[in-house]
Amino acid sequence: MSLVLVLVAAGAATFLVYALAIRPWCLRWGASRRECAKSLSGDNLVPDANSSATRAISIAAPPECVWPWVAQIGQARGGFYSYAWLENLFGCEIRNADQIHAEWQDIKVGEPIWLHPKIPGIPVAIVEKNHALVLGGRGIPERRIPTVSWAFIVEPAAKGQSRLLVRWRSQTPRTWFDLLFNKYLLEPIHFVMERKMMMGIRDRAEA
Repeated sequence: MSLVLVLVAAGAATFLVYALAIRPWCLRWGASRRECAKSLSGDNLVPDANSSATRAISIAAPPECVWPWVAQIGQARGGFYSYAWLENLFGCEIRNADQIHAEWQDIKVGEPIWLHPKIPGIPVAIVEKNHALVLGGRGIPERRIPTVSWAFIVEPAAKGQSRLLVRWRSQTPRTWFDLLFNKYLLEPIHFVMERKMMMGIRDRAEA
């Protein structure tokens, strides 16, 4: 077998392993089947989503101790508790907060949450104190900008703990390029950053 065929076969095998095993695990990291299936605040913002992920993490703290960290996410606010050094390679100017800031707690519907200082923020669509923060924005098809919703749901759990559920839904242009670009490039990057963010929220709330 020639080297080219070996490389093609290896590439095809890698693609299949990712598509059939790794990608489904990434899309529901930490979440139960029930949590993935249940309706959450903000789902109706993108009713025809062609990309969706539900992730969850247990936090040894009650919802009222988790919520302040969720409420202050955003560029020029508390950051995203993820890999700031990586975000800043792209000029995001992120600084992750390690304490709760009172001036960032009174978040309101319509307020933009920025990811980058030069890119318009995603507006806040839903706020339910100690429970739900949903960001949602309508896309611009001609600029290949998808319609998205990004929901942070804090639910009480047994023994005074919490479950943090994060659901991302987007409706991307339905071209092969956009679907492949979204599923096999953007989704893995989003998973790595979001997983770190959820662990960052957990660690801060528990501390």
